[in-house]
Amino acid sequence: MKIKDKPAADTKIHSAQNEEAEIAKNKDRPDKGIETMFRITSSNNQRLSDMADKKAHILITVNSIILSAIISLVLRKLDEHSFLMYPTFILLAVCLASIVVSILATRPAIPNGTFTQNDLDTKGVNLLFFGNFYKMSLDDYASGMFRVMDDKDFLYQTLIRDVYGQGTVLGKKYRFLRLAYSIFMFGLIVAVVAFIIVSMFHQTPVLPAIKKH
Repeated sequence: MKIKDKPAADTKIHSAQNEEAEIAKNKDRPDKGIETMFRITSSNNQRLSDMADKKAHILITVNSIILSAIISLVLRKLDEHSFLMYPTFILLAVCLASIVVSILATRPAIPNGTFTQNDLDTKGVNLLFFGNFYKMSLDDYASGMFRVMDDKDFLYQTLIRDVYGQGTVLGKKYRFLRLAYSIFMFGLIVAVVAFIIVSMFHQTPVLPAIKKH
């Protein structure tokens, strides 16, 4: 009877070991999942930021070319074709406004570059962003990073704050970028319509016929 009970006991031992292994495996899953989530989110935010910068650069380049053409070709001939003055200045204003807003979309905002001991105590600083430590000494920054790494809650708060900061910067970029493209699109339409209207209503003066003697 005792011999028959031995396989049952072994089965229970293996079952308990499997349960412990499964529990340990499930314990590791949340941390790995969280790390993957933060990594993918940061990567996506960086990709979107690069796309916004490229779009702004394209808009700046296009408007700069139009501005150069207006200054070099059109403005010089306004004395001869004064009826083109208003459409030209409309297009000039549109290009300037688009360039300014596009530059605002890519213009960086940099904090004061320091953090205090109170920021570390309250866990209210993101040490992953250079703008919060670029004026600090290496020893102070390393001390703060060790505190972040030693405190799991502080570490996750820092990661959350970093992702949130990336998101707010992206929001600002895309708001300005959308405004810049809207100014360019609608302003270009208005300028072209203005050129068409003044051209239609402009009458070319007829030179008097020369009488032959």
